[in-house]
Amino acid sequence: MGSENQTMATDFIFVGFSSLAELQKLLFGVFLLLYLLTLSMNTAIVTVIRVERSLHTPMYFFLCVLSFSETCYTLVIVPKMLVDLVAERKAISFLGCAVQMSFFLLLGCSHSFLLAAMGYDRCVAVCRPLAYSSIMTRRLCAQLVAASALSGLLVAQLVTPLVFCSPFQASRQLEHFFCDISPVLRVAFRQSHAGEAVIVALGVFALMVPLTLLLASYLFILADVLRIPSAAGRHKAFSTCSAHLAVVLMHYACASLIYLRPGSSSWSGQDALISVTYTILTPLLNPMIYTLRNKDVKAALRKAIRKTQISAECFPGKRSR
Repeated sequence: MGSENQTMATDFIFVGFSSLAELQKLLFGVFLLLYLLTLSMNTAIVTVIRVERSLHTPMYFFLCVLSFSETCYTLVIVPKMLVDLVAERKAISFLGCAVQMSFFLLLGCSHSFLLAAMGYDRCVAVCRPLAYSSIMTRRLCAQLVAASALSGLLVAQLVTPLVFCSPFQASRQLEHFFCDISPVLRVAFRQSHAGEAVIVALGVFALMVPLTLLLASYLFILADVLRIPSAAGRHKAFSTCSAHLAVVLMHYACASLIYLRPGSSSWSGQDALISVTYTILTPLLNPMIYTLRNKDVKAALRKAIRKTQISAECFPGKRSR
C-alpha cells in the first residue's frame, strides 16, 4: 500500500477539462469521431501515395511524410486524452509525462522543419521548373526529411530533461490535457534562469528558424510569379503553393498563439480551444486541404475507391468468408 501511495504521489493530474465536467462525455464522442477521421484520412493519403506511381514525386513524398507525422502526433496525445475524458482519475506517471512531452516536441518541431522543406520544394518548382527533377533528387528529399527529424530530436532531448530536472509541487495538477512545457513548469518549485533561457532559445529555434526559411522561399516565389506577364500564368504558378501555404498559415497561427505570446499563470477556455485546435483539428484539416486543393490526389483517391469497389464486386465470396 505504501508503495502504491508513493507511486500515485509522483503522478501528474490533468485538470484541463475540469470546468467542463458535464460536457466530458459529449467531448469524448466528438473528439473520438475527429480522431478516427484524422487517422482514416492520413492513412488513406499515405496508402494512395505509396501505391499510385504517378504520385512518386518529391512533393507527394513530403506530403506522405507529413501525413505519417500527423498520425504519430495524434497518437501521442489524443488516445490518452480520450481515456481521461471518461476516467475518474485523470493521471499520468512522471515517466509517462516525460515520454509524452519528448515525443510531442520531437514531432511538433520536426513538423515545422518539414513544412520549411516543403516550402523549398515549392520554391524550386516555381522558380527553377526545368531543373526541378535534377535538384529535388530522392537523396536530397531524404536528407531534408532526416534533417527535420534530427532537429526535432535535438529540441526534444534538450528541453525535456531541463523541464523535469526541477522538484515539483505535491499536488502536481496540470492545467492542460497533455504534458506540454508551460503547464509542467507551472507546478515546478523553481527553474534556473539558465534553464529557462535555454528552453526559450530552443523554442525560438524550433519556430522561428523554419518560419524564416519559409518566408525566404515564398519571397523568391513571389518575385518570380510577379515577373510572369499573364494573369493566368501567375495564377497557375501560385496555385501550386496554395495548399502548402494554407497549412503553413494554420500551423503557425496556432503555434504562435500558444508559444509566442506573453505567459499566463492560469488556464482559460481560450487556451483549451487553441490547444484542441492545434492537437485535433489541425492534423485533420491538413490532409483535407491537400486533398480538396489537389487534382492529382483526388484522382488517385477516386481510382483507389473504384479499384476497391470492382474488387468487392468481382470477389464477393471473400467478404462473406
